Amino acid sequence: MAYDVQLAGRIRDLVGGEPGVGEKQMIGGLAVLVVGTMAVSVSGEGGLLVRIDPALDESDERAARARPFEMGGRRMSGWRHVDAEALATDEELRWWVDRGVARARSLPPR
Repeated sequence: MAYDVQLAGRIRDLVGGEPGVGEKQMIGGLAVLVVGTMAVSVSGEGGLLVRIDPALDESDERAARARPFEMGGRRMSGWRHVDAEALATDEELRWWVDRGVARARSLPPR
């Protein structure tokens, strides 16, 4: 399945002008990299993969709607999959993208 080009465009509108931000096709989708570190990825399976701070409070309503990301049957620590329905508004999308970008910026550059 191809990634959602409209969702990718919405993300570009949010972070396209930020320093150190780039894109790369990977994991069947389109990844947004911050200083070489993946922050979010428009998933080829739908929705958005988001790099998160492991301390993200799951009691937040938005955080609770995301599920742990699994690849090859293995849970990937520090990643969440957010369904497209949870990204319907620009506010919701910005909330997730901001978290992914902040987490990527907190890690050493690649």
